[in-house]
Amino acid sequence: MHPKPRKDDYPSDMRLGVLDIGSNTVHLIVVDAYARARPDPIADERSVVRLMQYLESDGSINSDGVRELERAARKASVFSQKNKVEATIGIVTSAIREATNGPEVLERLEKIAGTKFGILSGHEEAELTYFAARRWHGWAAGRIMVLDIGGGSFEVSLGIDEEPEFVASVPLGAGRLTKDFLKNDPPRASELVMLRREIERELEPLAEALAELPKPDHVVATSKTFRSLARLAGNRISVVGPEERRRMTRSDLGNWVGRIARIPAASRVELPGITPERTYQIVAGAEVAHLAMKMLKVKRLEICPWALREGVLLDRIDSFEAMPRESGLDLSNLG
Repeated sequence: MHPKPRKDDYPSDMRLGVLDIGSNTVHLIVVDAYARARPDPIADERSVVRLMQYLESDGSINSDGVRELERAARKASVFSQKNKVEATIGIVTSAIREATNGPEVLERLEKIAGTKFGILSGHEEAELTYFAARRWHGWAAGRIMVLDIGGGSFEVSLGIDEEPEFVASVPLGAGRLTKDFLKNDPPRASELVMLRREIERELEPLAEALAELPKPDHVVATSKTFRSLARLAGNRISVVGPEERRRMTRSDLGNWVGRIARIPAASRVELPGITPERTYQIVAGAEVAHLAMKMLKVKRLEICPWALREGVLLDRIDSFEAMPRESGLDLSNLG
């Protein structure tokens, strides 16, 4: 029997970066990637932009928002060079995808970052996030449902293989809902009523469709919003390397939803898990999370540390030419 190949033996290894321009942050992750091995994290860098605050009534990103994006792209480019990234995969999601001047803004960012950006649809976001969650939790998790709250959209996916059998994306991102419904800080009761009605209206068709499919064996959630809420309302169940595993029940989250809505944004940062960049939109995020768990009949979920960016990386790594398996067994006569 030959020894198991080490990472250093794998072909097509390279230092990869994924530059994700989202609705809330511009985030670059850097990994060393090897065929048939999990990516090895090297570094990451993020800039908080909160792009929703720079959207005009005609749907365009205003000049201040474009400047913030350019600043973040330059910062990511310098960070990439410093960490000797060999190839960068650029992705953009709902905020730029839906902006009326999105193509012009994206062209400027591509020149600064020195890479082309792929514009992901909501369904593609959900599929790649599901793929990452499936790889993280493995086949033993059975049929999984994946929930993801972004700045501009909310995605749900369900399946038992590496490609989901059900995917949906709806405009229930925490940043979008905060901008459209929560004008006061803390929000008024009437604003919360209207917000909940909108969330329920968008989730009702998803709930009906999922009710016709087999129930999941395991429900997981990704995104910074869910991670923040799990630190606030959930429980730590273990630590795997650098990753903290947390679980959150619907009842525990329900105990916090109303409470955080009564606290001003400046004071929410004193709560566990609520960071300055999330404090303004955590109320809307909590409402989406709680109502999604209620309407989709989810009693508890586990936080998955891998999400869209990891899904993009894994998809790229799978395209590497795999190293032939070495074995002391002669299998040529089988079959």
